[in-house]
Amino acid sequence: MTVPLTRTLYTTTAHASGGRTGTVVTDDGRLDVRLAPPRKKVPGTTNPEQLFAAGFAACFTSALAEVAGEFGADASAARVECEVRLGTTDTPAGYGLAVGLTVSVPGWTAADLLPLLHRADAVCPYSQAVRGNIDLSLRALDGGPADA
Repeated sequence: MTVPLTRTLYTTTAHASGGRTGTVVTDDGRLDVRLAPPRKKVPGTTNPEQLFAAGFAACFTSALAEVAGEFGADASAARVECEVRLGTTDTPAGYGLAVGLTVSVPGWTAADLLPLLHRADAVCPYSQAVRGNIDLSLRALDGGPADA
């Protein structure tokens, strides 16, 4: 089911040329990268999967901080690792993605963190965009000492 926006808060545009061996530039020029296929190690390049992982990790970190704040908790020191896997599927498209988010917050146990991960997943725009389309796993880790 598509969920329409009721109000636009931000708009950006990226321009790609050359596919996986080309470039991507945002409308303000702040992101201007050369691309290479994921399995090729070309110096000075990135790939769409890395860009997706970076965006998802940052967005999820913000969603976690927001939901933690609703409970009077501070998750501003959260560390979010987003693993994006590109692979083949048994669909007509032939390719797909899977995402794994691994999160820790200094001073928090995995058991205390896990319920907030599920709440953050419910509100994160990236999570909403992929829900029902790709495999998404959430993993909480003990965060270790708060002053680490």
